[in-house]
Amino acid sequence: MYEARLRETLPRVRERMARALERAGRSDTAALVAVTKGHPVSAVEAAVAVGLRVVGENRVQELDDKVAEVGRGYAEWHLIGHLQRNKVRRALELVDRIHSIDSLRLARTLSAEAVRADVAVGGHVQVNVSGEGTKGGFEVAEAVDALAEIGELPRVRVDGLMTMAPLTDEERRLHEVFRAARRLMEEATRQLPAVGRGLSMGMSNDFEVALEEGATILRLGTVLFGERRT
Repeated sequence: MYEARLRETLPRVRERMARALERAGRSDTAALVAVTKGHPVSAVEAAVAVGLRVVGENRVQELDDKVAEVGRGYAEWHLIGHLQRNKVRRALELVDRIHSIDSLRLARTLSAEAVRADVAVGGHVQVNVSGEGTKGGFEVAEAVDALAEIGELPRVRVDGLMTMAPLTDEERRLHEVFRAARRLMEEATRQLPAVGRGLSMGMSNDFEVALEEGATILRLGTVLFGERRT
């Protein structure tokens, strides 16, 4: 079921991406994270079957269950939801990248556990560009200082920024948030050359606007797989 659906939805998503990139005058593209949260492991298998090897999950437990079924090397696993510090040790065994480093306490725990396990971890620092109380991450005003501190932690690689826009159909507001995230990234990388230029932003309802404003990684679930079952 999922594979048949993806063979219909993925080409349409790719076409929408291409048009958005063209409108923005971009000659590059963006990576696509297939968000399988709330879907069974068959969604992961379908994603890999159509060439989407980067899979995103929100919770460590759900990720753990899926990895147990298909294997750690079956896909490139990204954690895109909030990571509790007591789940860090297990997360480091399961994920290739974390999109939601949203506090200094979490970053320090990631570093300590990565040192203990003799591994390195790459991730995006989450910034609350919209200023909404329901969103996690660093405030814009503190983000560059936080990036500098996180970048000095052993075994932690800062691949760039992540943000989430408000749930709205108002394109002007979406453009404002995504544009502010891009400008913040540009300022951060100007001051901190070791920070990566990855910009993880854009979901099913707003990915075209995100691309127009410079997104390099999209996190797409519903537009590919349909509504979640759980």
